[in-house]
Amino acid sequence: MEPTTFYLRSLGCPKNRVDSEVILGALMNGGHKPVEDPLEARLIVVNTCSFIESATQESIDTILELAQAKQQGQCKFFVVAGCLPQRYGRKLANSMPEVDLFVGTSSFARLPSLLANLQQGDRERLSIESPRFLMTAETQRVLSTPFYSGYLKIAEGCSNRCTFCTIPAIRGPYRSRPRYDLLQEAEWLASQGVIELNLVAQDSTAYGIDLGTEPRLSDLLEDLAKIDTFSWIRLLYSYPQRIDSRLLQVMASHDCICKYLDIPLQHVSSRLLKAMGRSGSSEEFHEIIARIRAYLPEVTLRTTLIVGFPGETEADFQELYEFVEKAAFQRLGIFTYSPEKGTKAARLKNAVEESVKEERLRALVDLQGKVSLDYHQKLVGTVQPLLVEGVSGETDLLLEGRLASQAPEVDGCVFINKGFGQVGEIMDVRITEAHPYDLVGEIVENAT
Repeated sequence: MEPTTFYLRSLGCPKNRVDSEVILGALMNGGHKPVEDPLEARLIVVNTCSFIESATQESIDTILELAQAKQQGQCKFFVVAGCLPQRYGRKLANSMPEVDLFVGTSSFARLPSLLANLQQGDRERLSIESPRFLMTAETQRVLSTPFYSGYLKIAEGCSNRCTFCTIPAIRGPYRSRPRYDLLQEAEWLASQGVIELNLVAQDSTAYGIDLGTEPRLSDLLEDLAKIDTFSWIRLLYSYPQRIDSRLLQVMASHDCICKYLDIPLQHVSSRLLKAMGRSGSSEEFHEIIARIRAYLPEVTLRTTLIVGFPGETEADFQELYEFVEKAAFQRLGIFTYSPEKGTKAARLKNAVEESVKEERLRALVDLQGKVSLDYHQKLVGTVQPLLVEGVSGETDLLLEGRLASQAPEVDGCVFINKGFGQVGEIMDVRITEAHPYDLVGEIVENAT
């Protein structure tokens, strides 16, 4: 395909963002030029998410929105990529004639050649392969994050069998990237100015298991910590039972590794966890949390929970509520259960009424607001390292940034109402106000 202008919209999680950066790399390497307005683009691409019903609906709404842009602007080819076409394939193509090409999760890097075929009259609108693609350090990639922050996708797919989840079907089995390859890409990220490195995978703590060795996440972290350009290295999506003493020791031993763990529990009722295809109990999770905090006293813990899973009783929810109250997670994401076609959970009986789901969601949100506020109030008056991100999205009268305890995209921020900071630098900030989600602070000049 001859070089042209293109517009790319990326939906979903940070792992999806990395895929979108691969799309960017493939297109720009082919001479195509990105534009910010879809009406000015000859090529429109949307990288979709289809993890849960709300994400699927957002993807469909976005496709319909950009289809209008195709009609009204200069667009000649409209491409839908990622999880949605991988999941729905031919059915999606039959219902959306306005889309010229559907590209699955293993075809991102081949997009230029697929577009060339399309331009030459190829009528095949689907490129949906078995989900086996695994990027390497040699894969073309253009960063879409701020220059100081980047994601390192250490593995692809998932081999867990959670009954509510579609990811294994969409992304294939768990596939770890070789450690030498990840270190090569990390060096490249460092050369681009990245000082905040965020490790992502569907299950980060499973890294290395599929390579025929013991889990090697701790070894990878130690090697990454030797790259002195990185000020912050953050680990995301860690399954609780795989957080071992060796990993905690490595985290404790390196200042550049953020004392931050995202451990998706989903629930604490052993009966519901079994129905979810997971293991654990409230007692086991309390023990894991206690062990983590013993190694890392200043650790920030984040988790995600599902309320309203089929069969969840009031007693199950009360157990979850009391657990959240006692565990005191600093960060918490809460979702109501939505049945996903093709999953085992979708066939379960004893569905929870939507009104009950929402009531339980609100109860946990209110509780977590108090827990988070209590944590943030303890920070008032302290001086903390802060990564300056620039003018606030709320008002151009304030700067904003993040602490090491605030992961990009999912956690809150610190609004800076006094002092000046350079974007992309880590500076000292004194916390002056606490709120449930965000903080307020002032830059400390010449702090020691």
